[in-house]
Amino acid sequence: MQGTIDTSNAAIQSEHGAGAHGGHHGDHPDHRIFGIIMFLVAESMIFLGLFAAYLTFRSVTPDWPPEGTPEMELLLPGVNTIILISSSFVMNRGNAAIKKNDVKGLRFWFGLTAIMGAVFLVGQLYEYFHTGFGLADNIFTSTFYVLTGFHGLHVTFGLLLILAVLWKSLKAGHYSGESHFGPEAAELYWHFVDVVWIVLFTILYLF
Repeated sequence: MQGTIDTSNAAIQSEHGAGAHGGHHGDHPDHRIFGIIMFLVAESMIFLGLFAAYLTFRSVTPDWPPEGTPEMELLLPGVNTIILISSSFVMNRGNAAIKKNDVKGLRFWFGLTAIMGAVFLVGQLYEYFHTGFGLADNIFTSTFYVLTGFHGLHVTFGLLLILAVLWKSLKAGHYSGESHFGPEAAELYWHFVDVVWIVLFTILYLF
């Protein structure tokens, strides 16, 4: 009889402990997406500083671009812009798929996004080799390479994030409709990269 009572007490204590643990976990909501957003806000400040420097240099320089700078081509960066912007919509399809527990859809759309990101980077490298000017030729060329190169670094990091999501998706049950922080974080970062490029393309090639 005593043994039965002890066993019952132990079960009750265990149940209370589990409830307390669950409540404790519930008191600490997941702030990872908020952390990603704060990180992107900080990155935005860096880009804003670079944009401000570029526009300041432009405003105080009589001829912009300085005389002797080869004319910028619009075809390749224009195509690159279309590819990068389109990739955001493609990636969104992948995120929508995993929220429906469609892991194969996640892999397909994220894989296509990775290819589009890689094509963008290859296009940017091709442009670098055919611009007709170097990093130290004048203030315009220096800011051009700094701005596009820094953005290209972010695209590269975003591409690595996408590849990491694809790698982890190979593990059964890693991502699901209830657990999809990785794809969501990668998509937020990729949208940020796209918005920055739109601003860059406008001030460097169109404005």
